[in-house]
Amino acid sequence: MPSPLPLVIVDAANVVGSVPDGWWRDRRGAAERLRDSLVPYACDGLPGLPGPVDLVLVVEGRARDVAPVPGVRVEAAAGSGDDLIAELAADAAPRPCLVVTADRELRRRVEAHAARCAGPRTVRPGA
Repeated sequence: MPSPLPLVIVDAANVVGSVPDGWWRDRRGAAERLRDSLVPYACDGLPGLPGPVDLVLVVEGRARDVAPVPGVRVEAAAGSGDDLIAELAADAAPRPCLVVTADRELRRRVEAHAARCAGPRTVRPGA
């Protein structure tokens, strides 16, 4: 039986917020642009994590209605996006898990579940 794909969880609010490009005027549109930019990573992987990967974009608030696209699953947080990300990281074991965020507290929480972390520049080079 083949091993499950590594899980990559992207903190949409944190990654979108890493570049002051006016995202606050259209949070949903910013999350959709991020989602679309993530598609190649599903097949190609990320630095230090070859593809394919199971890529999940966690959205919250006004971006909650963002739809998935082939290669990028979208999980809408009913409450805190950080809580959902921590839950997904905890449930990922034993497969490798990488969380993309710059949030220090969230990093601490997911690393407690053996997830690795990477900053927004991993998926958003201009961040």
